[in-house]
Amino acid sequence: MSNTSGVRYNIGKDARDLLYKDYVHELPIRFESKDFNWISDISCKVNLIAPGLSTLFSFNVPDYGQMELQYENGVAEIAGGIGLKRNPLKMCEPVALFSAVIGGSSVCSIGTDLAFDISAGALAKFSAGFSLNSDFVSASLSLDKLDTVKASCFTMVNPLSNTALGAELKHRLSTNDSALAVGAQHAFFPSTLAKARVSTHGNVGVLIRQGFWQKLFLSMSGEVDFMGVQRSPRFGLSLSVRL
Repeated sequence: MSNTSGVRYNIGKDARDLLYKDYVHELPIRFESKDFNWISDISCKVNLIAPGLSTLFSFNVPDYGQMELQYENGVAEIAGGIGLKRNPLKMCEPVALFSAVIGGSSVCSIGTDLAFDISAGALAKFSAGFSLNSDFVSASLSLDKLDTVKASCFTMVNPLSNTALGAELKHRLSTNDSALAVGAQHAFFPSTLAKARVSTHGNVGVLIRQGFWQKLFLSMSGEVDFMGVQRSPRFGLSLSVRL
């Protein structure tokens, strides 16, 4: 299912967005040297259909689609919904979703994210995490799929130029493998943002995002995996509209 569903996703979101958002592997349209893949992401959130209540619709064509109902009261956030995901046989399977966060945007927050595969009658996803937040830095620790432990931190160096630093340390228990990713971002102009990221697994990525009229955003990115089997660079181009 979506990696961006549920209120628990807000834990560690700043560092995750700096390090991974809009890079080649997440772009709606992706170009590779020997292949062509396409993904279309569409999301819509209807706020305040009732006090504290909102609805989120999101689709990632052709992989999944989901609908969530979210409730927030300032102390806790709860979300539940239903989704369809495509299995390896390219058939859609129903999945029940639930996530919750206690603490919200306060100094300390803790949350969990669950997905239950209705067809298989089994838990498809489980993750939990907590975060510590301040005006200068935010840090989080999470456990994903009972196998991957992630620790991340994010600091805004200069809000006027949107200059920020982020890092994530990830350890996979099943393979005893660890990786560290660090990144930075800086806005050269109010509508032009540049980001760069490097990891200990040899992955290097750069991105430039240009905004137009505060509604239209064009992102251009490049990525090279120096330690991978295919070391040829990948380039991506995406266009997003925010209404």
